[in-house]
Order: sequence, then structure tokens, then C-alpha cells
Amino acid sequence: MNHQSVCAVVLAGGRGARMGGVDKGLQHFRGRPLVEHAIQRLEIQAGGAPGLIAVNANRNLPEYEAFGTPAWPDATDEFAGPLAGFQTALEHIAALSSGTGQHFTYLLTTPCDSPLFPLDLLQRLWTGIREHNTDIAVALAPEVLANGQTALRAQPVFSLMRCSVQSSLQSYLDSGERKIDTWFQQHPLARVAFNLPQDDANAFANANTLDELHTLERL
Repeated sequence: MNHQSVCAVVLAGGRGARMGGVDKGLQHFRGRPLVEHAIQRLEIQAGGAPGLIAVNANRNLPEYEAFGTPAWPDATDEFAGPLAGFQTALEHIAALSSGTGQHFTYLLTTPCDSPLFPLDLLQRLWTGIREHNTDIAVALAPEVLANGQTALRAQPVFSLMRCSVQSSLQSYLDSGERKIDTWFQQHPLARVAFNLPQDDANAFANANTLDELHTLERL
């Protein structure tokens, strides 16, 4: 694939309520902010870095811009969740196309609180879109259930989508809906499992609380 046709956005626009209201992306993991880990993993994706890496943030924009990436706040101050971050990125991509002639075909999304995500994330999600001819690909990761069995669970904030879905997403948000899964179901969707023998079992582990962050550091 042409990685230059991809814009990647790190989602760091939440309230961080379960972390006591702190700006989650700026919390440290192994001595560096979580968002810095995400940016660097995007920069070393298999086959090459995305053509543009940006951060969706609603606070502390100068701190995020200091990492050398654009910081794009939501259009509203409602902290409307990941879909608002998706739409913010798609709007900026459209503006870049009309204003600078810089065109992107795909948007790759990752959260700021999963600092171990796969280095072949983009490559495998794109393969899912190509092989199944879909608009969106979403990652699936193994999860141990209460009964001890393992099942694959969707990781909807780890997704790759065609930028042409912008109008669909805008209509969905305008209707007052906010659920990612429900919007995904409106489009052809590729589900890409990250459960190969060489895959890191902790690749999609995330930190919603400070205790979870410290546990993740010890993995």
C-alpha cells in the first residue's frame, strides 16, 4: 500500500474521568508520555509511516504540538467520544485536500492509552479492507473471559477507514448517536484478528486508571 495516502490520528481527546480527570495522553509510561509512545509506534509501522500523524486533543494543545504533530480539537467542547475524534480528523483531511492539495485516502485511528499496539497494525488493517472490499477495518484481539476461555473482541478505536465515510459519520453524529459499533454496522466492515502465534498478547492492553497504567508498565 501507499502509506503516504494514510493520515493517522491518536485519540487523546477524552476527559480521563477514570484517571481522576487528568489529560491521559500526557501521563507517563516508562518515562515518556503515553501519546509519545503512540506517535513513535506509528512512525515505525511495517512498510513505512503514515503520510501524516496528528493528535486529537481537547486540552493542552501546545504540549501535544511539541511532539511535532498537529493537535486537532473537537469541533465542540462536549467531549463526545471517539467518533467525534474520527470526524474531527476527517474534517481536517478534507480541509487539507482543498487547501493544500495534500490528499489522503485512508484514516488510521489509535487511542493514546495503548502504548504497545502492533507495529504491523496499518498493514494488516489495510489488507483487511483490500481483501474484503470494505469501507472500514477494525482490529480484533484475544481476551480471556471469566470462564477462562479466550474469545476475540473488537477494538473499535483501532480502525482504518476510507475518508469517503465522512458524510455518513456526520449524519450519524447529527442524529445524536455516539456508539461506534452501531455506526460501523452501517458500512461493509472487515474484522482483522491479531491472534497469530507471533502476536503480543498484551498489544492492545490499555490503561483507563492509574493502577492499570502502573500494571501495564510492569508487563
